[in-house]
Amino acid sequence: MLKRGSEITVEVEKFADRGKSIARVDGYVVFVPGGVPGDRIRVRVTKAKRKYAEAIPIEVLEASSDRILPECPYFGTCGGCKWQHVNYQAQLEAKRLSVQEALEHHGGFEGIDVLPTIGSEQIFGYRNKMEFSFSAERWLTTEEIATDEVFDTSFALGLHAPGSFNKVLDIEECHLHPKVGNRLLNGIRSFVLENGWLPWHIRNHTGYLRHLVFRFASATNDLMVNLVTSRFDADRMEQFSAYLQSSFPEVTTFVNTINSTVAQTAFGEETKTIFGPGTIVEKIGDQQFEIASNAFFQTNTNQAKKLYEISADYADLKSDDLVYDLYSGAGTISLFVADRVRQVVGIELIEEAVENARQNAKSNGVENVTFVTGDMMRIFKDDLIDEYGRPDVLIVDPPRAGMHPKVVKQIGRLRPERFVYISCNPLTQAKDLALLNEDYSIEMVQPVDLFPHTYHVENVVKLRAR
Repeated sequence: MLKRGSEITVEVEKFADRGKSIARVDGYVVFVPGGVPGDRIRVRVTKAKRKYAEAIPIEVLEASSDRILPECPYFGTCGGCKWQHVNYQAQLEAKRLSVQEALEHHGGFEGIDVLPTIGSEQIFGYRNKMEFSFSAERWLTTEEIATDEVFDTSFALGLHAPGSFNKVLDIEECHLHPKVGNRLLNGIRSFVLENGWLPWHIRNHTGYLRHLVFRFASATNDLMVNLVTSRFDADRMEQFSAYLQSSFPEVTTFVNTINSTVAQTAFGEETKTIFGPGTIVEKIGDQQFEIASNAFFQTNTNQAKKLYEISADYADLKSDDLVYDLYSGAGTISLFVADRVRQVVGIELIEEAVENARQNAKSNGVENVTFVTGDMMRIFKDDLIDEYGRPDVLIVDPPRAGMHPKVVKQIGRLRPERFVYISCNPLTQAKDLALLNEDYSIEMVQPVDLFPHTYHVENVVKLRAR
């Protein structure tokens, strides 16, 4: 077994969970963050357990053919991307393999053919929402420390270092959102510093500025700025509003979210619309969606359309179908399939999302969709089926934790003929599918990449009742 602090040379074999990589020393597993399969790297062991070790790279001795130069100067310190140093085609194959391994190792499935991951046409500038944090404790990069320059560490506006709630990098550019976002980021930083507005101090619970959130709509060019503060200050809002309107005419709406709690979140107890409608409008296919500051919407609009097209195709929809859309959110999938079927019933826990969904249905003139609010475990029962009917098709898109066993059991009992399971977490998806293996057979598995340069992947599984 290796010892903590020892330095060794390893050859990286493959990617593992959460973007790490695997190497082996005489069969003993070593996890290496930042390694690329094919790399020969010198590493330092930071943790040594009976079954595995963790190590950090010191020097790349021989680079993999899939290793490339990252675009971003903050890569490696910022927690936003894990794979900017990996060729995009290799990223897509790694995501396909992660789905394959989840089905085999966590679901117990053998011989399932996972199709090649559908890649994103845009691998930069694709995010329609970016959330930045203000901090009174700036985290310096290794490069910044090496300059011997004296930095003001009492202010930062940027992104967190990996796995840290309080370490915030002060960044001037991010390649994941549209370029106007970087101009806004730097302009707003200059404005608040010039006016002496203080960032929130996570330990002392003092300060004014907490988060800065942008939402972009590619179909309409709508652009929302959401400034999250610890309290409402009418004078400051008037001043900031005037600055945005004069310096950034691209901004179509500005909202101020108030979060006076200690929780480090961009959600709050109140959101005030300062100018504009308080929402942006985006389109997926023929449907138009009104998106509020706190509404869930897939962060890669173009890829979301592909995801929904595949899901609709896998559902083999017929004009007289009754479709149940579980975990329906703001109703995007429900509305996307509505014109192909008789009726859709969307079920969602969060009341605000349901209100959003109903408004989206109304603004699109869709009348054959019903949205129901409730906890899936408690509401997805016989009373609901008696009221709305037995579904011909089931589409589910649960949160990362997957479905509650009671919901899985009810699906197995209902056994609608066609079943499409969309997931952002192939591990929990595989576990759920294992519980349904007696009732359903897997026909198709299609990963879709909505998040280039990260290890996250959306996966669509087509199932049919046995």
